[in-house]
Amino acid sequence: MAASRRCPALLVAAPASGQGKTTVTAALARHYVDQGLRVRVFKCGPDFLDPMILARASGAAVYPLDLWLVGEEECRRRLWQAAGEADLILIEGVMGLFDGSPSAAELARRFGVPVLAVIDASAMAQTFAAIAHGMASYQSDLPFAGVLANRVGSARHGEILQACLPAHLPWYGALPREAAIELPRRHLGLVQAAELDDLDTRLQRAAASLAQSAALHLPAPVTFAAPAPLDCAPLLAGVRIGVARDAAFAFVYPANLDLLRELGAELHFFSPLADARLPEVDSLYLPGGYPELHLQRLADNAPMRAAICVHHAAGKPILAECGGMLYLLDGLTDVHGQRAPMLGLLPGEAVMQPKLVALAMQEVELDGERLRGHSYHHSRMDSPQAPLTHGECPNYRRTREPLYRSGRLTASYIHFYLPSAPRAAAALLRP
Repeated sequence: MAASRRCPALLVAAPASGQGKTTVTAALARHYVDQGLRVRVFKCGPDFLDPMILARASGAAVYPLDLWLVGEEECRRRLWQAAGEADLILIEGVMGLFDGSPSAAELARRFGVPVLAVIDASAMAQTFAAIAHGMASYQSDLPFAGVLANRVGSARHGEILQACLPAHLPWYGALPREAAIELPRRHLGLVQAAELDDLDTRLQRAAASLAQSAALHLPAPVTFAAPAPLDCAPLLAGVRIGVARDAAFAFVYPANLDLLRELGAELHFFSPLADARLPEVDSLYLPGGYPELHLQRLADNAPMRAAICVHHAAGKPILAECGGMLYLLDGLTDVHGQRAPMLGLLPGEAVMQPKLVALAMQEVELDGERLRGHSYHHSRMDSPQAPLTHGECPNYRRTREPLYRSGRLTASYIHFYLPSAPRAAAALLRP
């Protein structure tokens, strides 16, 4: 039996979304990396964009932690592994600290990780302390590390906020309200890290600002129990899987790719935007992303469109998630009304909407297993094809995303977390 491991850790949370958790977590990660420490960062809940920023800040891949989506045992395994590799573990929370089921607070309590509360203080003074006190005391068994103020107006503003805190709430410093630090956003969230030419400059500036506002010390070590041994059969031994990866298709959990490799698959990455042909592969994985931002380039790449159609006609597997599914349709229309033809492998059309259409955890039953994931999209899709099945939401929301099957093609709005059901995942991509 493997031994438990100890490593300093913090869970960065806030009273609500939009308080700046990602900026603060990235600033902390970059600060400690600059000190020569090894930092591993996790993100609570389903997310693709925040982890891209956090991976750049820390220099290591960022994995999700969620007691439902990932599961408690897999969360334990990830934290235990990180504790053996890192000098510090940072976990960015999701929504407000106590929001959702399971919440970031529940994760913190389950694994004993102290919470660092980030509060947008841009329009407050002493009320800052009241919010901090409420977050720290709302649940008596919640481990709590301290408070950090975001978007402060001046050094004097930060001093006022620090002075009003009760003595039992440590001050972790402040970040100024400054455009050069804030991370740009678009309709699905933050702009992808690869699109920000000045991202490293922003991260360095944020890290320096934090270091100037407080004496940052490593938090106390947390003990992470050893997980149960993992048994992974080689269900995809020798299977060559082509994975779409470029600016249009970038939303994939690193854990999905890890699992496919652990199952024995060989992964070959390609770009539907730039490549004229597919690699020599047995199966295709088309993850989500921003195809709506690259409509004409996708439509104009006729050789790639033809290659994928030939792959499908040969009866080879295709797994397509959200943006990958939109690429399979007859056509896709952006928010400006511009339409472009897509692959035509799944009958139907999709139109981008100005507002969010669906956000929900989802679970589907395939091959006797419950495969979990989430949906988050701004498009509406109309298809004459009857779905094979629908997703179910564990939080009793009415969202039931359809899952389509056409030959060996499987498509859905759901972004799947493949390790939640390895045998079902293997069956989707096995020739």
